[in-house]
Amino acid sequence: MKKTLTVLSGAGMSAESGISTFRDSNGLWNNYRVEDVATPEGFAANPELVLDFYNQRRRQLLNTMPNAGHYALAELEKSFDVHIVTQNVDNLHERAGSTQVIHLHGELMKSCSVSDVNTPYDIPPENPDLHLGDKDPYGNQLRPFIVWFGESVPMIEPAIERVLSSDIFAVIGTSLNVYPAAGLLSYVRHGIPVYLIDPNEVKTGRTDIHVIRTGASEGVRQLKKLLEESTQSN
Repeated sequence: MKKTLTVLSGAGMSAESGISTFRDSNGLWNNYRVEDVATPEGFAANPELVLDFYNQRRRQLLNTMPNAGHYALAELEKSFDVHIVTQNVDNLHERAGSTQVIHLHGELMKSCSVSDVNTPYDIPPENPDLHLGDKDPYGNQLRPFIVWFGESVPMIEPAIERVLSSDIFAVIGTSLNVYPAAGLLSYVRHGIPVYLIDPNEVKTGRTDIHVIRTGASEGVRQLKKLLEESTQSN
């Protein structure tokens, strides 16, 4: 029986694919205030601005490829029962071949309606833009299927359950500053191996974590090697 590996991935996971992180000084976010494009209030005040912002991000994603780290995680499914819990709204994990992905903050290639944010609709890659006047089957305006600041995170409960049942836990490319995602680390069962991959120092308050101080692709390569060696020695 395969051991269960749960991975919490953040912006650093996709940064090597060229997707702007929230804190990039020259990224897409730098030209916008968070309050204007990533809150329900911002959408109510200027829906066209918000729709255009996510249309830009969607077009960028369609011209982006998964990196070696994404592919290595998918490859690990041969030896482990791998579950990805991601803070990212891109679909690079899925495109690399990962089959069990929980998106905490929504999905860029999906929409929902202003009256029902929990029912997603696929956005076709050949027609990736959302506009004012685009409606759901019930006549309600569509919006990005994104968990904005101030909104609840409905997938956090399934993510907690996944972490609680894990045999191995890994954190990749996240500063562990954004809650509730950052709180998932506290649900890891005592004695379970924990790995943290990030080129920057990440403060966890724990001393039992195996830190791999490098970027996502090289870090997952090292993680894969460590896990496979551990499996062979048992």
